[in-house]
Amino acid sequence: MNDPQEYLDLATEIVKKQSIILGPDIAVLKAKSIEGIVISDDGVVTDISGDRDTVIQNLVDAFVALSGQIVKSALSSVFTKYPNFKKVD
Repeated sequence: MNDPQEYLDLATEIVKKQSIILGPDIAVLKAKSIEGIVISDDGVVTDISGDRDTVIQNLVDAFVALSGQIVKSALSSVFTKYPNFKKVD
């Protein structure tokens, strides 16, 4: 079981990384559309409810749907910083 703060940190880093690629408005808007995520307008994830692993997977899937393989490549470096998490597809 991972620390809840780690989920928040991971989700925030994912959004921040996508903000660079997609722009902050699109990245935050897309993250806000994910059920279970509460995120501030500046891209900081403040709460994740429900199954956190599923929410993280849904967040990644939403960004992948927007920009495909670019997202997977960009996020691989984020996940290496969180070795306790299973790498998402």
